[in-house]
Amino acid sequence: MLDINFIRENPDKIKEVCQAKGIDLDIDKLLSLDGKRRKLIQESETLRFEQKKLGKENRGEAKQIKDKFKKIKHELEKIKEEYKELMSLVPNIYSDDTPIGKDEKGNKEVYKWGKIPKFNFSIKDHIQLVKDLDLADFEKGAKVSGFRGYFLKNELALLQIALIMYSAKKIADKGFEFMIPPTLLKEFVLFGSGHFPSGKQDVYQVANPGKLADGSLVKEPLFLAGTSEPPLLAYFSDDIFEEKDLPIKVSGFSQCYRSEIGSYGKDTKGLYRLHEFMKVEHIVLCKNDNKESDAWLEKMRQNSEEIVKDLKLPYRVLQICTGDMGDGKRKMYDIETWMPSRDAYGETHSASNTSDWQSRRLNIRYKTSKGGEIKYVHALNDTVIAFPRILISLLECYQQKDGSVKVPEVLQKYVGFKTIPNPSKK
Repeated sequence: MLDINFIRENPDKIKEVCQAKGIDLDIDKLLSLDGKRRKLIQESETLRFEQKKLGKENRGEAKQIKDKFKKIKHELEKIKEEYKELMSLVPNIYSDDTPIGKDEKGNKEVYKWGKIPKFNFSIKDHIQLVKDLDLADFEKGAKVSGFRGYFLKNELALLQIALIMYSAKKIADKGFEFMIPPTLLKEFVLFGSGHFPSGKQDVYQVANPGKLADGSLVKEPLFLAGTSEPPLLAYFSDDIFEEKDLPIKVSGFSQCYRSEIGSYGKDTKGLYRLHEFMKVEHIVLCKNDNKESDAWLEKMRQNSEEIVKDLKLPYRVLQICTGDMGDGKRKMYDIETWMPSRDAYGETHSASNTSDWQSRRLNIRYKTSKGGEIKYVHALNDTVIAFPRILISLLECYQQKDGSVKVPEVLQKYVGFKTIPNPSKK
């Protein structure tokens, strides 16, 4: 959410941003509603003053004013609702160095690391590897969970746990407070993170939210988290920090759920696009300064890159263009890791600077050291690692001629084995 004063002063800039991000939003209508809203607020305050001034001296005139006040109040409530809805759809201003583009074709490669593996044998994709090595079961997954359901098994399940332990410890060692947040979320949490209203189609709603302590039914809707970013941010909703206490650095591990309605028909097989998965995420809340928050975005991205480098997986970094970055992003990067069966890189990480767009929605503020001014923090988020998608790259890049799969050295101490053997070669 943006400051309405900024929108009033820069309507052409907001229209330019909407066009670049592919967002169909009537800014003139928003400003018209804002004008009516302010006028009605002023009229209602004037009537309230007049009503108070009259008191009991002139009941007939006082009643007329009261009736007029009720009418204005009703009209104001309707306008406020429509105004709030449009305000929630106003996109964030993108950084000056963000590429302009309509879709993912406009994304810009800014960094590449690692050698693409060369194989002297016919390679298998991860679907064949997990079948041959008994590492996952998609058929039973679909039977038990439905479309995109899966079971991770044996060494691959242990590898995922190893990756969780390794990445969580690594990010904690960098000074991030580690949490396991809830995955059942109230609506304000997802509105605050910007997943509502525009991304609501990809969020699961709980049909039976349960009962309260007194036995009455929960009337407030609950939703399943698609990432730990929303609850980690909402943990600080309505807080006011002292400037000296910034930045706030938090990481979290959670199960994640996405209906993937917006990705219908894409990657329908294997471990790439799933309805439920796991993630380690980290967020930063810092001062309201674009230069400082952009610097934190680079640091967070480097944290994720370190992990991919430790796993010795080739990857590249893309700076995401305006049409592919989403409403709330000021600046965004994706890390794509090499997946041999695709003969291409696949997205495994995402890092975003949302400046004060999310913090305004969640009311996260701080008091400046000089002057005691109250400002909204800048909020950033970045994938530390996501499971099991990263396992695609790991399995395919580390596969051997005999059908076995080597284990990255950094994970061997967690799992106690160096290779996932091919049962047929035993």
